[in-house]
Amino acid sequence: MANIALIGASGRGGSRILKELSDRGHQVTAIARNPDRIAALPGIRAVKGDVFDEAGLVHLLRGHDAVISAVHFTASDAVSLIEAVRASGVRRYVVMGGAGSLLVGGKPLIESPDFPEVYKAEASKGAEFLELLKRTDDLDWSFVSPSAEIFEGERTGIFRIGKDELLVGAEGSRISFEDFAVALVDEIETPNHGRQRFTVGY
Repeated sequence: MANIALIGASGRGGSRILKELSDRGHQVTAIARNPDRIAALPGIRAVKGDVFDEAGLVHLLRGHDAVISAVHFTASDAVSLIEAVRASGVRRYVVMGGAGSLLVGGKPLIESPDFPEVYKAEASKGAEFLELLKRTDDLDWSFVSPSAEIFEGERTGIFRIGKDELLVGAEGSRISFEDFAVALVDEIETPNHGRQRFTVGY
């Protein structure tokens, strides 16, 4: 059992990660702007936090075994988040990433001609976050990228793990939020990708 801080605990990704952590018996400080939106689950302490309040985040993160962030890249600041984790003294930092920086034929997915315009800003910020982490040598970080399509579905526990290449299965490049959460919490419990990005898909 670990003591984990989860930033963005009320979002679509964060809420699934929160449930997976709770189901596995972890103690979680669940951080969100609106803590009343955080599900009441065993082992969960919901607290109010602002991703742009670096000093406040440092206070909330201090004393945990690991920090997970599951926030939109366009609604946060990568430098501030990394600095808050660093200043808190927590070394393990796992980020719910994006698929845009995954490679297809040697080029980032975001550069594909059919990449949806509506997702470009978020994907670009996610790629910038990953590059910042790659230059961070005093945190034990992992950046977990979903497949191209992440959807609300079922927890099957059956998926593939990749590195920097987009995973594509029989039905395309897909993963449920629920199975993404399984892969991310697996990495917390049994670290295999320290200072690396990895991806999960069917």
